[in-house]
Amino acid sequence: MAIQKPRGTADLLPNQTKKWQYVEEIARMTFADYQFQEVRTPIFESYDLFSRSVGETSDIVSKEMYDFYDKGDRHVALRPEGTAPVVRAYVENKLFGPEHTKPYKVYYMGPMFRYERPKNGRMRQFHQLGVEAFGSDNPATDVEVIALAMSLFDQLGLKHLKLIINSLGDIESRIAHKEALLAYLTPHFEVLSEDSKRRFEKNPLRILDSKDPKDIEIVAQAPSILDYLNEPSKTYFETIKTMLEALEIPYEVDATMVRGLDYYNHTIFEIMSDAPAFGGTATTICAGGRYNGLVEEIGGPATPGFGFGLGVERLLMVLDTENVKIPDLHEVEVYIMGLGEATNIESLKLVQAARDAGLSAERDYLNRKMKGQFKVVDKLAAKTVLIIGEDELEKGVARFKVLASGKEVEVPLAEIYQDFRKFYNIQTTDMTAFNEFFNKED
Repeated sequence: MAIQKPRGTADLLPNQTKKWQYVEEIARMTFADYQFQEVRTPIFESYDLFSRSVGETSDIVSKEMYDFYDKGDRHVALRPEGTAPVVRAYVENKLFGPEHTKPYKVYYMGPMFRYERPKNGRMRQFHQLGVEAFGSDNPATDVEVIALAMSLFDQLGLKHLKLIINSLGDIESRIAHKEALLAYLTPHFEVLSEDSKRRFEKNPLRILDSKDPKDIEIVAQAPSILDYLNEPSKTYFETIKTMLEALEIPYEVDATMVRGLDYYNHTIFEIMSDAPAFGGTATTICAGGRYNGLVEEIGGPATPGFGFGLGVERLLMVLDTENVKIPDLHEVEVYIMGLGEATNIESLKLVQAARDAGLSAERDYLNRKMKGQFKVVDKLAAKTVLIIGEDELEKGVARFKVLASGKEVEVPLAEIYQDFRKFYNIQTTDMTAFNEFFNKED
């Protein structure tokens, strides 16, 4: 019996990785415009990193994380999300030092792991893109990062987007809200789900994010965090809204949104797609927020932070849903069509000359007839074909065919090898100029 891939994972084949590479390239260019630089962290980390940062009561740590003891009896975990490892790298490498520009802005991309029921857009091995900005508690940083996310989706061609924001306030505000929340939930304690009972004392805010139907019904009338924001937290949130309006970024406030990680405070946000193909159900494609205490929790100095993460699988699903056309970054600019075994070496030289000139090139390796090779040309959607048969080889020429126009010209091989790029860059739609170039007197 053949060995198969683990459940909840996927083989990304070339017809799919083209889409991934395009999304990643657009992300890199957009992040660079905002002066974010790439950081790469290990796929596995200490278990304590996530239990301390994400929170022991979170579903991620308590239910979903792949953790194990290695051969040195160290408790490690496959990373379930990208922020905590980046914060750990920030602390361990002392990137908070005075020699580093503030805010310190980085992005990451790579695989994450959570043990959960696989479904469309949610896998056990999934991939995230994300950004983190350290060292600024200016609300403009929050808005800049939100604007970056919106800009990325705009660059990718998404139209049906909705920005949802909320505030979790500072520590004082959260303590006041926690007391009110406990007072509200206490009479309902016995009918809460087992998960919510475990969270009751340690982190009752997590109960608001429960997916249990009974819990959802109970928390529908729970006290709102927005009613317990102190004056600094209210001012901060109002500034966020004012700045979004200044940038003409539409938003909605959802006081019930809490996010699934324990380290957030002040601004949190989600960007959702409400594309018609989803049948009226909004789908989250990006989420993040402020985490001013996380660097301290992981052993660094007091450092404010703000960031977001997005799932690449979910993003690609939304791109498909909105019928966004992704260009092929692997187009074949010239196909070398060698006809007959005697042309094998010359075909090798020509395809290599094209590549050395910076062109994307391919050739036949299976000694197909012309008809068979043109089928390959069609599959590859090649722009041009350079044909060399045994007669052409003997004469020292090749035939250059522009597929868009169907026009063809005979070209001396010496001219091609002299400057392949110049030869190729002649405007092939202007055949007069093309012929003048090759028929010029020595």
